[in-house]
Amino acid sequence: MTSITSVELNYLVFRYLQESGFTHSAFTLGYEAGINKCTIDGNLIPPGALITFVQKGLQYLEMEANMSNNDVEMDEDFSFLQPLDIITKDVNQLRQMIKEKRKNIQKDKDKDKEKNKDKDKNKDREVDREHEAERGRVREKERHEKEEREKEREKAESNKEPEKQPEELADGDMVMDQEDKDAIGHEENGTSIGKEPMDIATASTQASQEACEIPGSDVTILEGHTSEVCACAWSPTGSLLASGSGDSTARIWTIADGLCKSGAQNSPLNVLVLKHVKGRTNEKSKDVTTLDWNGEGSLLATGSYDGQARIWTTNGELRSTLSKHKGPIFSLKWNKKGDYLLTGSFDKTAIVWDVKAEEWKQQFEFHTGPTLDVDWCNNVSFATSSTDHMIYVCKIGEIHPIKTFAGHQGEVNCVKWDPTGSLLASCSDDITAKIWCMKQDKYVHDLREHSKEIYAIRWSPTGPGTNNPNQQLILASASFDSTVKLWDVELGKLLYSLNGHKDPVYSVAFSPNGEYLAS
Repeated sequence: MTSITSVELNYLVFRYLQESGFTHSAFTLGYEAGINKCTIDGNLIPPGALITFVQKGLQYLEMEANMSNNDVEMDEDFSFLQPLDIITKDVNQLRQMIKEKRKNIQKDKDKDKEKNKDKDKNKDREVDREHEAERGRVREKERHEKEEREKEREKAESNKEPEKQPEELADGDMVMDQEDKDAIGHEENGTSIGKEPMDIATASTQASQEACEIPGSDVTILEGHTSEVCACAWSPTGSLLASGSGDSTARIWTIADGLCKSGAQNSPLNVLVLKHVKGRTNEKSKDVTTLDWNGEGSLLATGSYDGQARIWTTNGELRSTLSKHKGPIFSLKWNKKGDYLLTGSFDKTAIVWDVKAEEWKQQFEFHTGPTLDVDWCNNVSFATSSTDHMIYVCKIGEIHPIKTFAGHQGEVNCVKWDPTGSLLASCSDDITAKIWCMKQDKYVHDLREHSKEIYAIRWSPTGPGTNNPNQQLILASASFDSTVKLWDVELGKLLYSLNGHKDPVYSVAFSPNGEYLAS
């Protein structure tokens, strides 16, 4: 008899978590169950394998429960069972449930037969009553006609026909005229006696709703990674693109000017492969989970599933390896000055690294759950968020948070400071995004227009402190409800909802001039 091993089941659950967007849970399971060590070829496992496996099992149990040992044919109706019953009860209990169901169905059928008999009897009685009533109406009609004939004879004898009074007609006309005037008066006053008027919905122009389709000739596909690409980032210089993957590598692609123009795609791409493991790739513990360029674009930092941060030159040379975390690194950021690197990890801590000295400067251990995101406010202070629903603002040299923001009711997936460093935006699994200010403990705005978890937020490069100071500052939020929403941060109101996606949205980015948004 075929049986499934615990390793195979763990892999199916791992794949289910990845496919469902539970990235952090997948990381945790993969790390603790040693998924990277299993010999299963992931390319052979179809999407939705765990769901299919469970559904097949439920269908088998349902069929087994519906068939007794002496059944030759399924003469009786097939009884469908609830999934919870199938999971929590054995086959004998399920068969007993089906017997009870069939007994109840038979009882209901017998009751229906009795009811139908009673209905037939009542119908016969009703028909008799209708016939009797009809005969009574005929007799009444004959009597009435006889009385009418008697009255006609009496009138003929008296020869006095009553004349209709014209005044009566005039009064009737006046009444009708008054009713018409009343109706006209109501209409002139904007009220309606009949049905209410329909609401008129104004629609935005078609052009504003349509997406811009990019011709295939203007698209360049960067091929080389052998597993999913987890992160990518442009260098501030503009010509280098970094990508990180589950194949245990990061890559630096040189994108020449005009590469995406028609006819330029065939030119060879210059790419550097930054290996995070010696020997074979696709080792799960070496997944590149996050990356970030320094302000000058001269150094690339990568965070990995093995808990190490690495710093690379633009030539692909490994400059330093930073080791202290005891779990996967989920987020990593350079400060603006470029002397410190900040990392957040599954081990519930955040660490500030001195890049020049190639060692950790301070470890911040405030969270009670994995640290999901980090973001610098200035060169020495930063914010962290976690699965523990909390946000802490920390400063180098301080042993306690300088500010604590509590208000979310779910995991806080992302935190981002605005261009001036005065407002902090956060988003969470509790289906809200919030805007905070260092001058108060409670949030400034609570943004509640999404219908599912919010995974990412970004500030527009507009307003004070940017190269576009005369444009309005906007916050964008991306959600599992398949929408991207744009917010007025002064009023805390929804400006636009972008509904082009059909699946969860994981990332958003503004163009440098703030005029375009990619998702």
